[in-house]
Amino acid sequence: MKDILVIGGGFAGVWSAAGAVRATREAGEEVRVTLVSGGDDLVVRPRLYEEDPESKRVPLDRVLGPIGVRRVTATVTGIDTGARTVRAVGRAGEKLTLSYDKLVLAAGSRLVRPDFPGAQNIFDIDTLAAAAAFDHHLRRLPQRAPSPGRYTAVVVGAGFTGLEMATGLGERLRAIAHAHGAGEEVRVVLVDRADVIGPELGPGPRPHIDGAVDELKIERRLGRTVASAAPEHVTLSDGEVIPTATVVWTAGMVASSLTAQTPGERDRLGRLSVDAYLRVTGVPDVYAAGDTAVALAEEGHYTTQSCQHAQPMGKFAGHNVAADLLGTDPLPFTPDPYSTCLDLGPAGAVVTQGWDRTVLMTGKDAKALKRNINTLWIYPPVDDSEQILAQAGRFSNL
Repeated sequence: MKDILVIGGGFAGVWSAAGAVRATREAGEEVRVTLVSGGDDLVVRPRLYEEDPESKRVPLDRVLGPIGVRRVTATVTGIDTGARTVRAVGRAGEKLTLSYDKLVLAAGSRLVRPDFPGAQNIFDIDTLAAAAAFDHHLRRLPQRAPSPGRYTAVVVGAGFTGLEMATGLGERLRAIAHAHGAGEEVRVVLVDRADVIGPELGPGPRPHIDGAVDELKIERRLGRTVASAAPEHVTLSDGEVIPTATVVWTAGMVASSLTAQTPGERDRLGRLSVDAYLRVTGVPDVYAAGDTAVALAEEGHYTTQSCQHAQPMGKFAGHNVAADLLGTDPLPFTPDPYSTCLDLGPAGAVVTQGWDRTVLMTGKDAKALKRNINTLWIYPPVDDSEQILAQAGRFSNL
């Protein structure tokens, strides 16, 4: 029996596996599809900036089990594209070697943690474990001795994740502090090297973002970054010292280090270059999807490290890796028109369309759309093979 191996249990990996199963069943062929992931859950990573992050996950067995995907819980340590094997370490420490006829690398991305003095004192929300630790820290703040920065939070990075974190954090902190008569002590400070907020989001939505930051009384520290951190304060690059018990780092993402074990071209984020069918350029039998791949999205524009692109990339990669194995027709990757929906906490949200990010919607209507995206549309069906495979065949997010 032929083997398709998928590395990664995120959106791209799950939909690659489901897409491969759907394509092989439609062709009436028997192919073994295996997904290897270090955890038991699909983590809904776009929601980790919210409170109660431990609830933002879906058991992989409820998605993969009904459609017959074999699941291996292990951490991949090496890829040999010449021998078509993958090395991994199982949960009990056992060494595994997994063979494949076709491989989909969908191992995701990771945050680049800083190395300044005291970096061990800062938090991030890059993984479920990290987001849970941050959430627990916030809930324990009232148990700390009163101090000037007990309810001050410094968010480093004013990009997409940093803005969603900063605009929602004041409300979370006030709910915690208010119960102990300290609601007036809450302070949120947003730090970024750039001279404007959300530089990569462009000028279109910036007035709405700036307005939300003003409305929520978030302080700006632009054109600077963190020089060092301590348990009760942070020092910025211009020498300013901000008393704080909470520093959250959201700046800088790179592709999984497994991309370096695949002899293909990589961009500055470590993403593998792929062709129109998501085949890794110059590497036979290997496909890539999600945050590990950089694909042409529209003329002159490439995919972003986002759920918006990870889900359809997974579905196309799954279909095409099966088509390659079975000799059927592949499908060129054709994502939906580019758009963004940025959560702005109690100030609503802002929706943009196109690579120039023309604003389509703001306020309550945009917030309702964001809520639907986060709580309904990005979740896979569970426990129902027909629904799961039908969803794998819907290549649009719309």
